[in-house]
Amino acid sequence: MRILGIDPGSRKAGFAIIECVGRKIHYVASGPLKFDQIEDYKERLHVIYNVSVEIIKKYSPQEIALESLIYVKNPTSLMKLAQARGAMIAAFGQTHNKRIFEYSPNLVKSTVTGHGHATKESMQKGLGLIFGKLDITSFDESDALGVAACHAFHRTSKLTEARL
Repeated sequence: MRILGIDPGSRKAGFAIIECVGRKIHYVASGPLKFDQIEDYKERLHVIYNVSVEIIKKYSPQEIALESLIYVKNPTSLMKLAQARGAMIAAFGQTHNKRIFEYSPNLVKSTVTGHGHATKESMQKGLGLIFGKLDITSFDESDALGVAACHAFHRTSKLTEARL
């Protein structure tokens, strides 16, 4: 079972691919996604959509897990994050309808570190314990890997928060 984990964002995002074989999970690939160089927001959404389609084509995951929306003090930032997330879900929905899941940031952190309010550094340390030494270049990338791992651990339990 190949799982794509996504840490969505309108300026920066992250993706991670893991493979589940029996009860073991293995790291396959991950990376940061940077969209902040695109000034026109409508064009940025178009690029986010296309990059999401390309990730699906390149890695062929069976299931996709995204981090759910978080509370943001700035309503404009929240709207942009929601739109970027929507562009990703629209791209994924073409091929993965009913196989897209979402998890709260607190559940992801709790699953990886044992603490729902863990720091980004604690997340990277927890992921190192799960996957071994990794060359992670950004917190967006490690967050996406955490989302993928969370889905791998919870995909058959009632803790799976939502199927989109």
